[in-house]
Amino acid sequence: MEIPVTKPFLPNRMDLEEYLEGIWKREWLTNNGPLLNEYELELKRVLQVPHLLVVTNGTLALQLAFKALGISGKILTTPFSYVATTSSLVWEGCTPVFVDIDPHTFNIDPTKIESAIDENTQAIVATHCFGNACDIAAIDKIAKRHDLKVIYDASHCFGSSYKGKSLLNFGDFSTLSLHATKLIHCTEGGALVSQDPELIKRITYMRNLGHDGPGQFNGVGINGKCSELHAAMGLSVLKHHKEILQDRKKKYRRYLDGLSGESVSFQRLNPDAESNYSYFPILLESENILLEVMAQLEGHRIGTRRYFYPGLNELEYVRKQQMSVCDSIAQRILCLPLYFDLSEEEQLLIIRIVKRVLRYFK
Repeated sequence: MEIPVTKPFLPNRMDLEEYLEGIWKREWLTNNGPLLNEYELELKRVLQVPHLLVVTNGTLALQLAFKALGISGKILTTPFSYVATTSSLVWEGCTPVFVDIDPHTFNIDPTKIESAIDENTQAIVATHCFGNACDIAAIDKIAKRHDLKVIYDASHCFGSSYKGKSLLNFGDFSTLSLHATKLIHCTEGGALVSQDPELIKRITYMRNLGHDGPGQFNGVGINGKCSELHAAMGLSVLKHHKEILQDRKKKYRRYLDGLSGESVSFQRLNPDAESNYSYFPILLESENILLEVMAQLEGHRIGTRRYFYPGLNELEYVRKQQMSVCDSIAQRILCLPLYFDLSEEEQLLIIRIVKRVLRYFK
């Protein structure tokens, strides 16, 4: 594709090479190296969170959160998210119980949560879809009433906030993805954030196979460490976080201005929050229109993504549940290209093509 649906942000090579030179001098490649420590401190500073640990990827961050909280049994979760939100639960021996989504925000619908709770329910795993904050006040109120843990899959949420605070500051854990496709990345990586220092302390052992000094182990663990090479990329990218976030907001608004007034809907953003505008999804009136928009864009070598399609309630390894809202949204939603190097001319071309298709179907 000449215009892919996404591209990773690549930092200045000289910045990266400066970090690499230090790695070569120290010959320290992994195992809690100095760059990883620096990266974690910088992430905490930039994100304004109290406790944060970087791990191998965002999926493992979820798995470690479940382990640290001792979660098993039934877990209420969203059917509209990336597959890792569900697969990580199943991998850890939990049973996902899906709760349908709000048709406007695309987040789990808090008005439908309590009816899904039974005596075996242990937690709520909610995704801030496309970096748009869930109804945190409602979810946390329900969780407290029923003594449930709350984990927010905040994979998309670097730079998003809720009521003036980082969106990562809520729930028993919030997990972040630092994968190359995300706004801010370290090639492959993830992070866990918690307000509870004891939970973070538990994770420090868990991500390093339980090691607690030579020949000493503190519980069972897994290899979830992040290398110095990944930390070097992370630090190099993080230097540009302000311009990346500003650029994304500008491009999001260009799409919004260009397509407003057409027969297409947009995600309703939480009024108590500030999104990082990490994706630009459009909701078409039918799947047929979506397929034609895709075909016309691909004919111009422009990539798109049906994100997320199908819903997670359709996975072969979960109990099938009908989710009428999610099923409808998943059939009609399409993410348009959005990345740092996308030019204004390319965006305007995409807008013109989408408009032409929509007006044909009027």
